[in-house]
Amino acid sequence: MLRPLLFLYLILACIVTSCRKPVPVNQVVSTETAPLLEIGSEKFTEKDFLDSYEKNKAASDSLKVLTKEEYLRLFTDQKLKVLQAKNQGKDTTTFFKEQIKSYKEQLAKNFLVDKNLVEKLSLEAYNRLKQEVRASHILIPVAEDAAPADTLEAYRAAQALAGRLGEGADFGDMAARFSKDPSAVKNRGDLGYFTAFQTVYPFETIAYTQPIGKVSKPIRSKTGYHLIKVTDRRSNRGMVQIAHIMIRVDSTSTPVQKELAKTTIEEAYTKLQSGLDWNKAVESYSTDTQSKKNGGKLPMFGIGQMVTEIEEAAYSLTKPGTYAKPVLTMYGWHIVKLIEKRGIESYENMAPSLRQKVVTDSRGKVLEQAAAQRLRKKYKIEEFPETWNLVAALADSTLLTGKWDYARATSADWSTKVLFSIERRGFYALEFLNEVKRIQKPKPKTGSYQVIFRKYFEDYLTEKLTEHERANLEDASPEFKSLIVEIREGVLLSQIMEENVWQKSLADSVGQLKFYEANKSLFPQPERAKGRLIVATDTQTIEAIKKTLQQAPYKLERKGTELLFAEGIDDLSKRQIDELYEIYAVMQKNPDFLVEISGYRSNSESESMSASRIKNVVKYLNSKNISIVRIIEKDYGSYRQSMEPDRNRRISFQFYSNSTKDVEKAYNSETPDAVIIREGYFTKENPLTTKFKWQTGEQLITSSGKASWLKVDSIEPARLKTFKEARGSVINAYQIELEKQLLSKLNQQFPVKVNQEELEKIKR
Repeated sequence: MLRPLLFLYLILACIVTSCRKPVPVNQVVSTETAPLLEIGSEKFTEKDFLDSYEKNKAASDSLKVLTKEEYLRLFTDQKLKVLQAKNQGKDTTTFFKEQIKSYKEQLAKNFLVDKNLVEKLSLEAYNRLKQEVRASHILIPVAEDAAPADTLEAYRAAQALAGRLGEGADFGDMAARFSKDPSAVKNRGDLGYFTAFQTVYPFETIAYTQPIGKVSKPIRSKTGYHLIKVTDRRSNRGMVQIAHIMIRVDSTSTPVQKELAKTTIEEAYTKLQSGLDWNKAVESYSTDTQSKKNGGKLPMFGIGQMVTEIEEAAYSLTKPGTYAKPVLTMYGWHIVKLIEKRGIESYENMAPSLRQKVVTDSRGKVLEQAAAQRLRKKYKIEEFPETWNLVAALADSTLLTGKWDYARATSADWSTKVLFSIERRGFYALEFLNEVKRIQKPKPKTGSYQVIFRKYFEDYLTEKLTEHERANLEDASPEFKSLIVEIREGVLLSQIMEENVWQKSLADSVGQLKFYEANKSLFPQPERAKGRLIVATDTQTIEAIKKTLQQAPYKLERKGTELLFAEGIDDLSKRQIDELYEIYAVMQKNPDFLVEISGYRSNSESESMSASRIKNVVKYLNSKNISIVRIIEKDYGSYRQSMEPDRNRRISFQFYSNSTKDVEKAYNSETPDAVIIREGYFTKENPLTTKFKWQTGEQLITSSGKASWLKVDSIEPARLKTFKEARGSVINAYQIELEKQLLSKLNQQFPVKVNQEELEKIKR
């Protein structure tokens, strides 16, 4: 069933992807041009039809190209519906006009941007991504909106430093002494390795074009002037994914805690070397609750996206499955295991995301400036200096605080004073002043309010130029005008279909039933077997799954992090509440899950201690709207004593589910699609059951490294579906019938004439 929003989406998608082949707007056919098609009073030429055909001939079925004669029927049906919508005045409503305005604004963005420049910047970025650059810098700060005198002073200071470096001064020493980058004291200006998109564009450009070892001239950015020295370049090492075991420790930890963390990570590393399974090591040792539930896996990252110590450890590994010696970071100790390394993708694959990035990162400024220059050349602009001088006098230091207001005693009537004109259309000072008042925001105190005010003006002028271009885009671009015509027709077509077909087919239950009774043979129910199917890599796994599924809720191969308590304590600590949040998150994400909460106590604690711990955990989960019916409580008291004394005072978590899908998901967590569990009805054509005999009972088949088990409880003979069973199919078929009725009515209302002579021409 095709609903309105999806229908419009498809129209837009089709239009956007076909921008390369513009369709001219339907023109009034001259007396010398014989129309191919006449619908009512409207006429369509051979060119109108062929342009539409070339764009949409495969729209109904991507595997089949429609013949021109086949498409002519679709073309005619569409024009009939659009004509009916216009006849009913649907193209004059406020709702319609607002929709078209919205679509215009969306589509105009693609026509206003310099696509050639976007492509050039994207390709440049891709070529830069192939390399990693190591560079150092010295920052001489100056506000982005600083007064010219302050900007010049900062520039001269940067030049003076460049002179000293040219005379042989050590770059690291100078960075530590003079750079205002806070990190320079420690790193002596060294930024390490980075690649495209990880610094501002002007800085990046110097880093990729400056010879190694040479100090750049002062380079301006938002923060000030930079002196940049490239120290190395190397091939991009690509993307990497790792898993880690982490023992959390930071600067606030005590010496004892730090020593304990080091001892623990070394113990984990020793056990891994002795053969301990990685996942068991993660479960036993890691304190990173986020990654722990996924075997310690972290998202894939590239250069400059992870702390240096982990980054170096990850890239030093060459074989997936191997792990590095423990490394210490600002967050704690880590053992890093390599999961996957991936090289840089082809430009074809990366191009869409690169185009998006160049528009949104600091390169966007380049695009904005290019657009502003183009618009200033394209349109006739006249500025009025006398008015500007009067307006500029209103600027004051309150612009720096974002509290500026132009309202003050003055004889000027700003609503009558033209500030500038575009193609002879005047723009008044009052509009600009109100806009500044609306968009102003606090600026650095070191900025110049005069510079800020002038920038507001330049941006306002550019904005009005852009609005002017957008408003006249249909006249300036035949391609854009053609797209808007298609959008208009698409919206009208959607409204007619919604009113006469889609909504009616859903709401008319009497009509649905009547259609079903008259066409029952269209809705057959084939012979079906009712039962359960399990497909796995081996029979042992199948037996384990069968055992799990013997009784609901089903026990999952998934546990939560244990909570350990001090002797005689049952209250939840802040850390335990943080860890409990993970249990809540799992339950929230999986509505069919249940959780078994098991409580334990040591022999020396009171008998009620384990129950009290359970009670506090349940209370927390209830407060997060996890219903009591989804919680299974088990109090083991001092039974099942652990070899590890601390674990005798614990709360443990075991997940269950009422859904076989969750059991399947748990088995597939390591290897996707390793297990398939299906239950319900199967037809003979089901590819999962074709190798089984069509009979009741249990069957087991092994072939091609797979084991399949099927239990059939009953076989139902073929029959016709009931109305309830067939309702979805009935609605779809009823829609087709309603559309036929609509078109029959429209053909009578608007006579259709096809010029057979012209039709024969296009069929050749």
